[in-house]
Amino acid sequence: MAATPSVPELRRTRFARRLPAELSELAGPAHGHVDLPLHLAWSGLSRFDLNQPRLRMSCYRIVLAEGQHDDLVRHLNRELLVTMWPVLRTLISRDIRDVWENAFNDLNLGAQAAA
Repeated sequence: MAATPSVPELRRTRFARRLPAELSELAGPAHGHVDLPLHLAWSGLSRFDLNQPRLRMSCYRIVLAEGQHDDLVRHLNRELLVTMWPVLRTLISRDIRDVWENAFNDLNLGAQAAA
């Protein structure tokens, strides 16, 4: 009988299915406002000013944690994500961080340091 996957394994699988094939698919805005759809506006806030660092970080945390593939590519911006990653990675769950860093070398700070 096959072993039952652990909760972290199930979460990582769920997050991995949502990933874009490449970071270049993240075509969201780099500045201005982002209006998140209702299914992502669980915090009560649905409009984020990307020019304000705290709101930008909050928006990215929500989209990474709750967004489906289409949400990720629509609302996240590749350059912003890479720039914010050293701090953002400390504010998201380990499961999300591991999935993104394993999928994309641009986000894997350990691989960058070794290069």
